[in-house]
Amino acid sequence: MRRVTTRRGGLGRGLESLIPGIGQDDATGGAITVDVGTLEPNPVQPRVRWDPEQLESLAASIREHGIIQPIVVTRATGGSTPYQIVAGERRWRAAQMAGLRSVPVIVREATPAQLLELALVENVQRADLNPIEEALAYRQLTTEFGLTQSAVAERVGKSRPAIANSIRLLSAPESIQEAVANEEISAGHAKALLGIDDPLTLEHLLRQVISGDLSVRETERLVQRSADAPRRTRVAGTQSADPAVSAVESSLRRALGTRVELARRGETGRIVISFNSDEELNSILERIIGVEEEL
Repeated sequence: MRRVTTRRGGLGRGLESLIPGIGQDDATGGAITVDVGTLEPNPVQPRVRWDPEQLESLAASIREHGIIQPIVVTRATGGSTPYQIVAGERRWRAAQMAGLRSVPVIVREATPAQLLELALVENVQRADLNPIEEALAYRQLTTEFGLTQSAVAERVGKSRPAIANSIRLLSAPESIQEAVANEEISAGHAKALLGIDDPLTLEHLLRQVISGDLSVRETERLVQRSADAPRRTRVAGTQSADPAVSAVESSLRRALGTRVELARRGETGRIVISFNSDEELNSILERIIGVEEEL
């Protein structure tokens, strides 16, 4: 089974910029010790998968050294516990595994939007989210909290097309999303496979990619051959495909990151550019005209 390793870049805005004082230590930040049962997880925590081995490793470290960095919490409203975790849920879970009865916390005020943003920032900073969890968090920031893709990009230190391409993963069939979440394929593999419209063909190619342990570039070539096959079938027995047209189509596909078809009639013709979501359309427009367009 393919295990995909990813590395993410630094963030545009850290926790300190979102909630002033969040980075202060025990001596200056007013950390207090509370019962571990008085904390509850962040209700908008984007991370849904927790690696048991990593948690056990952290728990072992906590047993030996304790919790070095306090957990950041906010006061819960209407919940069954006094505090909600803003940053540090993994430490809290590991502390329970380690048998700790109390943990150090720093109490800060946070809005629901900040809760999600802070959890996203912390997880991306630690490379703790898989690409699907990351995409879901980006989409939630745009749909529930009204941030533009540009605003999300600024907060996490990425480009707007990178955010759009991330959210585009959520338009993939469930099988592809599961393969990405399970680290059987990367987000790059998924993006290449989205060039196929037919569900049955898509599932067949996905199995080929996983069983053959194909690279992203090999997957792109596989998708290209599959996409060209119907067109070659249509022209078989009448006229061969124009190599010049095929070359232009391939160049446009690489430049725009999506399926492109070029049809010529003499000196006239048309170019058909495919997209699967508003986010992907915005990304294509930015590549073509060089400026952002929000649709």
